[in-house]
Amino acid sequence: MQSRIQYGMVGGGEGAFIGEIHRIATRLDNHYELVAGAFCSEAERSIRSAKTLGISADRSYADFQEMAEKEQALTNGIEAVVIVTPNHLHLRIAEIFLKAGIHVICDKPLSATLEEAQGFAEFARKSDKIFALTYNYSGYPMVRHARALIAKGQLGEIRTVQIEYAQDWLSEKLEDSGHKQAAWRTDPEQGGKGGLLGDIGTHAFHLSSFVSGLQTTEILADLNHFVEGRSLDDNAHILLRFSGGAKGMLWVSQVATGNENGLRLRIYGSEAGIEWSQENPNYLKFSPLGDPSKILGRGSPELSESAAKVTRTPPGHPEGYIEGFANIYTEIAQAVYAAREGKPVPQDVLFPDLEDGIAGMIFIEAALKSSRNNGKWVLLDNCIKT
Repeated sequence: MQSRIQYGMVGGGEGAFIGEIHRIATRLDNHYELVAGAFCSEAERSIRSAKTLGISADRSYADFQEMAEKEQALTNGIEAVVIVTPNHLHLRIAEIFLKAGIHVICDKPLSATLEEAQGFAEFARKSDKIFALTYNYSGYPMVRHARALIAKGQLGEIRTVQIEYAQDWLSEKLEDSGHKQAAWRTDPEQGGKGGLLGDIGTHAFHLSSFVSGLQTTEILADLNHFVEGRSLDDNAHILLRFSGGAKGMLWVSQVATGNENGLRLRIYGSEAGIEWSQENPNYLKFSPLGDPSKILGRGSPELSESAAKVTRTPPGHPEGYIEGFANIYTEIAQAVYAAREGKPVPQDVLFPDLEDGIAGMIFIEAALKSSRNNGKWVLLDNCIKT
């Protein structure tokens, strides 16, 4: 049994939704222990957060630079850091901790700009430390099973990939009400030029490729903001062309009234189709051509080994968002354990990494370019900065 991974957190202080989600996810399988943090740029809030979380005063830091330097100097310093700040700070923090010899687990998207992401990638690829990105929806058991079905050819030749991610929480100008989560997400300096594409669009984009096994080669985008006075887009309709000839459509919106967290994926091939919804994640609809559709349930003995590996409870005992998130953390833990022993990451360990993050940033850049040019097709390869 490996000893728990002692980790620190940057961001995620009091009032931050996603920081607490990450902390719960790390605890679920008992692979991690939170021992340090720089939880907020406001000193008093950071201190309060650390105290609430049971962090000793000498490992509660005023800023991430101090945290990296002091933790590196400790004989029992942190082995990994979790970054849950606004997007524009991600890579500045990540680079400092990688240089300090500390593994990095970063919330998505990779960065606020493609230029910064590519510059960071040149450095990070030379590091022997792990860099993981939490596209957490790839951790659900039925998502893993959908991926396995396609990899085994049970859908035949993939023809169509349909993905949507619809929310309604920004249907009004919430950023003007003092709502901090809305404020930074709609600020191009903090959230990046992509607006909702960085916040939820990259989730959908990553999931479409993760499950289908296809790479997007070209996109046509129509981006807009419906809320008057908003600086960034809050709705996007995007056509996709995939390697191998498949076509797709991606719709993301944060002004879709009546939708809470409506991430839905449908993939259709020459022999079968699949449908999955994040709000009903324990089931996958599988429809073979010419035969009745089947509803496959999480925990069923007929599911793939990859789905069984990330399943905790028997059928009828629902698993959801937290468990999916925890699965990503558990996979990362396996990579950290391998690194401790100087071994390669086991082949069956799956978690989003630097290259997934770069792909997401290229997607955002291509969508912005297409929409600025009145919906022209844009090759993703042409958006790579040289």
